[in-house]
Amino acid sequence: MRVRLRYGSTGLTLSVPRGATVLQPTRTPPLADPGGAVRAALALVDPARLRPGRGGRRRAAIVVADVTRLMPNAVVLGPLLDLLAQHGLDRDDVTLVIATGLHRASRPAERERILGPLLARRYRVVDHVARDPATLAYLGTTARGTRVEINRDYLEADVRVLTGFVEPHLFAGYSGGGKAVLPGIASAAAVLANHGADMIGHPQATFCVTAGNPIFEEIREVALHSEPALVVNVTLDERRRLTGVFAGDLVAAHDAAIAQAARQARQPVPHRFDVVVATNMGYPADLVLYQSVKGLALARLCCEPGGAILLCAECREGVGGAEYEALLRSHRAPAALLRRLRRAPRTIIDQWQVQIQAQVQTEHEVHLYSALPPRVVEEAHLRYAADPSAALAAIIADRRDALGREPRVCVLPHGQLTVPVVAAGAGASPRPA
Repeated sequence: MRVRLRYGSTGLTLSVPRGATVLQPTRTPPLADPGGAVRAALALVDPARLRPGRGGRRRAAIVVADVTRLMPNAVVLGPLLDLLAQHGLDRDDVTLVIATGLHRASRPAERERILGPLLARRYRVVDHVARDPATLAYLGTTARGTRVEINRDYLEADVRVLTGFVEPHLFAGYSGGGKAVLPGIASAAAVLANHGADMIGHPQATFCVTAGNPIFEEIREVALHSEPALVVNVTLDERRRLTGVFAGDLVAAHDAAIAQAARQARQPVPHRFDVVVATNMGYPADLVLYQSVKGLALARLCCEPGGAILLCAECREGVGGAEYEALLRSHRAPAALLRRLRRAPRTIIDQWQVQIQAQVQTEHEVHLYSALPPRVVEEAHLRYAADPSAALAAIIADRRDALGREPRVCVLPHGQLTVPVVAAGAGASPRPA
């Protein structure tokens, strides 16, 4: 049978065995009037949240996701800016802060795609620069002892607003909420501390887990300390339509969005599979291999140890940042990379994604179908797939010969919008030590 996968901007059709398990998100009715739903959610916000301070000119800062995220800013920002204007915060009082984290700065065309052409021209827009001390201000120290500096434009605003799309996340449990602050607009040092090898390797640092997840807990701690006046989070279906809008207090709004995302994404499976096909939700999430490692981490949740994974991710902009690419190439095998990261005295930029990728590759045979040339794929320790359907057929044939039976196949067409939950007693792939 043929299955449509999220891949790049155009999608991809894959031939899979008729008996394959194809996981889809729980069918959820999209909001009939997305803009109206945003306005209705904002109407319930306590007006006192938007009127801090007295006298003089007041300023507002709205944190928005960068180009690698699916956040529908065109729907959310209009009503949000109207609300601020109703409370005396006009266009000249508002700064839109793009939460780049440690990613590259946005390009002019991307700003228009993120914000819409009108807002990109009419409002002051700044990219967060995590490595520039001049753009940062001290926030405080976490319970773990991490010194945190965050974006000065945000911290010095009178009214601080966080926005975000909530989906399962490979080590923070769920996106949205406080992730707009850490890593979104935090200093490089704070991000490195939060994403250290011990934190990434913690057994609770995985998809759909918040309780006891040290990464999630520190992210929320930092975000609360930054005292946002308002959080606006949304959930989406597999067609990128709004299914929920959650506005107000950080904890209440984010927890409600998490509950909705969990209902849509978590899908029970009776066992692990010998072959798993995964994506990273298509463009813009699969712009680079660095981001697409999320698809590997997802497949690992339901792949048998020693099983095979086929990741279909376009990676139109290449492997990723210079640090990520250099680290991947620094050792000839994933196991050696893991040993280096676990023994390293300090965290280096992008090592968390290398750590997760290497862990998957030590447990599974990993193939990649993408726009990357064969040499680049092989330097990333992955097996090059020239054609996805042919590659899958060959993988299945190899597994059949090795197992002496027909392999069990699972397909995850929508990336982390579906999270496989293996039945109790069936076991699950181990987490890193």
